[in-house]
Amino acid sequence: QVQLIESGGGLVQAGDSLRLSCTASRRFFSSAVLAWFRQAPGKEREFVAMRRWSRDSSQYADAVKDRFTISTDKAENTVNLQMNKLKPDDTAVYYCAHGSSYSSLSSDYVIWGQGTQVTVSS
Repeated sequence: QVQLIESGGGLVQAGDSLRLSCTASRRFFSSAVLAWFRQAPGKEREFVAMRRWSRDSSQYADAVKDRFTISTDKAENTVNLQMNKLKPDDTAVYYCAHGSSYSSLSSDYVIWGQGTQVTVSS
């Protein structure tokens, strides 16, 4: 079973940028869908972005559209999340996830990373 390892979280100020990476222990199948979710304290896990591994197809939550970009690096078996113009509301633990359905529902993803903390100060 593939394992996912996130990196790149940290503490930044509002308006700054961060790039999260999620590296897999093996190559993804062509049918894979990779996604980022986040969970703030006291809140449920919410969808952020998703992308098909083998197709140029992405989708974003309204809250991050035009600020975040999800991308894949097939040579490195990595999915990235470039986060620009960060806001305090973006503070959360960010998780990458692997599934086979192009879905924004966390229940459709079977493999998860351990999460990386992103904190945005005002």
